[in-house]
Parts: sequence; C-alpha cells; structure tokens
Amino acid sequence: MRLLVSLALFALAPALASAETFVYVSVAGDKRIAVYQMDADGKLTHKGDAKTDGEPGALVASPDRRFLFVGMRSTGDLSAFRMDAASGLLKHINTVAAGPDPAQISTDAEGRFLLCAYYVAGKVSVHTIAKDGSLGKAPWQSLATADKAHAITLDPSGRFAFVPHTGTNTIYQFRFDAKTGLLQPNAKAARLDTPPRTGPRHMVFHPKLRTIAYVDNEQGGSVTAYALDDKTGTLKPLQTMPTVPADFKGENACAEIRIHPTGRFLYVANRGHDSIARFTVDEAGKLTAAGQTPTEKTPRSFDLDPNGRFLFAAGESSGKLASYRIDAKSGDLEPFGSMDVGPRAWWVLAVRTGER
Repeated sequence: MRLLVSLALFALAPALASAETFVYVSVAGDKRIAVYQMDADGKLTHKGDAKTDGEPGALVASPDRRFLFVGMRSTGDLSAFRMDAASGLLKHINTVAAGPDPAQISTDAEGRFLLCAYYVAGKVSVHTIAKDGSLGKAPWQSLATADKAHAITLDPSGRFAFVPHTGTNTIYQFRFDAKTGLLQPNAKAARLDTPPRTGPRHMVFHPKLRTIAYVDNEQGGSVTAYALDDKTGTLKPLQTMPTVPADFKGENACAEIRIHPTGRFLYVANRGHDSIARFTVDEAGKLTAAGQTPTEKTPRSFDLDPNGRFLFAAGESSGKLASYRIDAKSGDLEPFGSMDVGPRAWWVLAVRTGER
C-alpha cells in the first residue's frame, strides 16, 4: 500500500511542480493583454503581451484554467485564447460578434457556456464553448434586460444567475439550466429593485456560506449583503455598509469586488476615494468595516491570487499595477510594489495554471 501511495505521489509531482500563477491585465489603451508571472513572494515579471483587435475589458478563465475569455468593449466582440500552463502566454483561438459594450463575463462550472452582460446593449447572452476553447459564432441565447447591465454571476449551485444593472438600480434574477445552457427569467421574481442611486455593479458569493452574496453599489458607495433562497432563486438584502469614510465629501464610484478564499475578508474598489475598502466577514456572513487602503488612481479592477496571499490593483488613470500583501489574520493590505502596465488598465485576473 505504501508503495502504491508513493507511486501515486510521484506521478502527481510533475503536474504540481508545473503549477504557476499568472496575472493578466487588460490594457485598453494599447489594445493588448499583458501577462505577468508571480513568484512565491508576490513579485511580478512581465512575460509578454497578446495583441487584440478591440479594447480588452473583462477577463475570465475556464474552470480548468486552459482558456481565457475576453470581452472587447470597443468592438462588441468576445475572444477566446489558449493559456500556456508553463509560460502563461496566450494564443488566440477565435473572436465572435456579441453586442455593444460587453461589460462582464463568466462561465458555468463545467466550462461549456460563456455568459455575458452588456452595458450599452442592455442584454445578456450565452455562447457555447467547444472542447478546444472556441466560442460559438452566434449566441446560443440572447435576452433583453435593461440599461447598463454590468455583470452576470451564477450562484454556487449553478442553478441561478443574477445580473446587476447600474442604470436601473435593479438586479435581474434568472434560472439557469446547466444542461442546455439556457437562461429563464425567475418566475418568483424576475427582478429585485434597489433604492435610487444604488447602482448595483458586481457580485460575489461567499466561498463557504453558499447562500450569502455581496454586491458593490457603484453610485451608492456601498456594499450590500444578500441572502439567497436556494429554493426560489431569489435574493433578500441583509445589510448595507459604506465603502468610504463618513467624513469623505468627494465623488466616488465603486468598481470591483472580491472575497478572500477563506471567506473571512471582503474587498471593494473605490474610484474617487481611490482606495480598496476592507471588511471582515463573520461566521454568519455579516460585514464589519475594517478601513480603506490607498491605491492607484481610479482603481477600476483588482484581483487576489488564488491562495489569498496577495492583492493586485490596477489604476485606470495612473496606468500602474499596485501589489499588496494580505495579512492572514486581519485581512489588512501591505503595499510592496507598483509597476507601469500601460494606459487604461481595465481588468486584472490572477490564474493558477498547471493543476488538474
């Protein structure tokens, strides 16, 4: 038995040894995706770039981390790339027409479908993903929603989809059929209205409390915790917390939201205050404000590395990528580096490749 275990570990060793973490940054001003390799200390090394025909925005990796999908906001296209597990470099697979201003994209758990929300088109769509990573030339499904659809997020069960709209202060609620890839408006409640000037933007689910979700509010300068009814697929607001200090008087618009892999910390980007708001999360999912960390000007996007040790924030206005260490006990951010990445850095995505 010991011999069998040893042989199994030996067989796995090459795959584990080849695992690498890469940070991808959409540089809209240069029409390229910059590729950086992260070492054990969080240091980033530029590996290369992938040129794009349009201005790249939203990025998402396939669940098996073999493919990268990109929303081209200037052309209304969606593109697929193959990720090299060792170098992180990208090879273009195909590009398909989608619709005006694809704001955010996500995949189902099996990597068979790409879901997209459109800021200008006011719709959502589903494209098929082939085994080679290529996207279907025509949408598998397209549904009109409302002005400024900003994200589409599946719940952990993969049965429900939610689409925050910053223009109409609503979150559209859908049922999702993982077998067919089709969305259907939730019969219980097709939309959840939020207060005026809330502007629900992006959404994350708690990694352990599977029926707790958080949405950052672009105009509201806040984050709202929601409870998901896993029978009906509908959301109920639980708590709203400001993301800026009480004495801040300037204009602010929330952007990205991310939750730590442990579920103990939540982070939200403030554009205007130019900071990353920090929250601790208790065992029931309740938020407690933990302050703000200054960051690059206009932090449109940021991401955490898959192990939750580092946070990388892009400044859309500064063209820089800031690096922070995450304190494992408090969730506090310690800055340790900043580098030029290029004009209008729109999206940051950290991916660990090589593990199967």
